[in-house]
Amino acid sequence: MSSFLESKRVCVTGGAGFLGRVVCRELKKRGVVDIFVPRSREYDLTEAEAVARLFNEAQPDIVIHLAAEVGGIGANQKQPGRFFYANMTMGLHLIEEARLRGIEKFVQVGTVCAYPKHCELPFREDDLWNGYPEETNAPYGVAKRALGVMLDAYRAQYGFNGVYLIPVNLYGPGDNFDPETSHVIPALIRKFCEAVGAGVDTVTCWGSGKASREFLYVDDAAEATVTAAEAHNDSQPINLGTGREITIADLALLVGRLCGFDGRIAWDTTRPDGQPRRRLDTTRGASLLGWQARIGLEEGLRRTIEWWGAKTV
Repeated sequence: MSSFLESKRVCVTGGAGFLGRVVCRELKKRGVVDIFVPRSREYDLTEAEAVARLFNEAQPDIVIHLAAEVGGIGANQKQPGRFFYANMTMGLHLIEEARLRGIEKFVQVGTVCAYPKHCELPFREDDLWNGYPEETNAPYGVAKRALGVMLDAYRAQYGFNGVYLIPVNLYGPGDNFDPETSHVIPALIRKFCEAVGAGVDTVTCWGSGKASREFLYVDDAAEATVTAAEAHNDSQPINLGTGREITIADLALLVGRLCGFDGRIAWDTTRPDGQPRRRLDTTRGASLLGWQARIGLEEGLRRTIEWWGAKTV
């Protein structure tokens, strides 16, 4: 069966990034041959002029907006203003330009950081506005949340076909392993692998270990994103996740074991835990997209650790 996307010219912002590379691979699997990936050195998407030039040159039928400035808790604490400004303006300019150009569909990938800090579990899409996000990543989360409102308003006023997705924490091969800006899984993998290599018997991790998180393997996220671009035509937000959570302490034990670390894990409680718990209700995605995650956490971690090990040999 041919795909709706096959004949379309698809612009993937952030297409050279962690999720973007896998989304482009998934698009190609579905027969898309005309994919435009703007690079930040050529197009500063925080500038309206650059976005207009991008649309002039790309001439897209569909836009999948993945580009973001983002990092872990430490990066969010250091750059809250930049993270709000960059993510807000990129989406703002891209959505408006897409409306003006009559783009067929705009897929906006949001963030689980948009949910309220003390949101009732599991997080349901209708709860997005039931409180303020966790403070350490609130500017980033609020910016992404506002873009969902923008798409909903544009559909109501202009009939603009915008789709809004909310992925939980992503991980997998190709993730960001920079010690200053990485998220928890790559940070833990790097710490434990380096400890094993150096013969260190204690690894110190941020926080208390009591917070919980849900994780989605990057290939599953890419499949859901392309499925939404292909078949979904509604601006109501859709969670993308597994519906299963794990405490950071248990995650550290699992990552340590898979990395071959048999020493002691210490917890630096002077560092913040971030949001207390995260677990998504994924029923809407199953219903509207016919999608569910396939890669379990342990298998996904094994693949990610193998990739990192090969990269650092």
